[in-house]
Amino acid sequence: MIHAARYNAPFSDNSPLIVKQILLINAAGADQPGVTSAIAQVLSRYQAAILDIGQAVIHDNLTLGMMVGVDTADIKESELLAELQSATVDLGIDIRFTPVSHASYQQWVEHQGKARYIVTLLAREVTAGQIADLTQITVKHGLNIDNISRLSGRVPLDGLATKSNACVEFSVRGEPADREALRRDFMELSTRHEADVAFQRDTVYRRNRRLVCFDMDSTLIEAEVIDELAKAAGVGEQVAEITEQAMSGELDFNQSFAARMALLKGLDESVLAEIAENLPVTEGAAKLISSLKKLGYKTAILSGGFQYFGEYLQKKLGIDYVYANTLDIVDGKVTGEVKGEVVNGERKAALLKMLAEREGITAEQTIAVGDGANDLPMLAAAGLGIAFRAKPLVKASAEQAISTLGLDAILYLLGFRERDQIL
Repeated sequence: MIHAARYNAPFSDNSPLIVKQILLINAAGADQPGVTSAIAQVLSRYQAAILDIGQAVIHDNLTLGMMVGVDTADIKESELLAELQSATVDLGIDIRFTPVSHASYQQWVEHQGKARYIVTLLAREVTAGQIADLTQITVKHGLNIDNISRLSGRVPLDGLATKSNACVEFSVRGEPADREALRRDFMELSTRHEADVAFQRDTVYRRNRRLVCFDMDSTLIEAEVIDELAKAAGVGEQVAEITEQAMSGELDFNQSFAARMALLKGLDESVLAEIAENLPVTEGAAKLISSLKKLGYKTAILSGGFQYFGEYLQKKLGIDYVYANTLDIVDGKVTGEVKGEVVNGERKAALLKMLAEREGITAEQTIAVGDGANDLPMLAAAGLGIAFRAKPLVKASAEQAISTLGLDAILYLLGFRERDQIL
């Protein structure tokens, strides 16, 4: 026995439609104008309600799906199929449809509102092996894929050997029983395939964040400024060793910072300008900052490095805020100390919260990006924390990590596509 369901058709005279029969229609063939119109014209003669609709086009090949409800139980499937085929025969479209039970439809409706997550695959190129392993992991953890989209642009064949970006986004439904086990599986995939996998809940905040805070050294720039200063002072090896231990979390930041600063005592301030002019900006940084500005985001540098270099990057990239350490200079020489409060990990987190309040947004609407152990408090305080080309400790501790692509890949985590013309 078929139980009728009521459906308020948006194109009706406001009287509820009694849905007695539900059909899933699939159309496939060459993409060209008029396909959807031809199918809809036939269905309109049956006063069909569109319960669901979706379309995808890959290399000029179309796949269109419609779930429709009609108010009569005696539609002859062969007649409807014949009408649909007749309407699309000149378009070269293959039509097939499947009856859907009311129980099956109701079960589908009840999935609405269930937990949804976004899985983002980032790599220089996407391979079948990556997709095979990623989808196997989703199955293992009870997640069902609802939609798959390519966010990156189309790559020409001669571009595959260059530093191109490739990104595929999976919308999945379900709740993993063990989030940590899922995370471990994705990290193992990342290592095996030289790719990054991000897993985040699909919420309204994803494309509604408004502030992005960056570490500077080894994040916005591919260098540690204090190491460059040390080279100029002739103490490069000593300072670099301490820097590495601090960023890896082996040394307390404040103590390591004081030790490194002491080694810079007597350095002539004239070297600052030359070092600033030669700082290598990280791949994708300029593109990312420019895109964020177009989207109305505010950006900030929160750095355990130095204000002089942060302000240099601020002017070069168009960043809104800079908070870093101010070198103490007397008679043109670095004293080996800094003025004011040291910007350590806790200070970075506090600054992020302060800027969020200043901008009138919640912490959930903030993003933090960094690579070192002293960035972890900031990454944890943000709505989205991203470890960028980070040390192992930081990568393992952060919510998300990007190691294979440039900074502009962050836009993919926010759901933006290359065709949005902001990338």
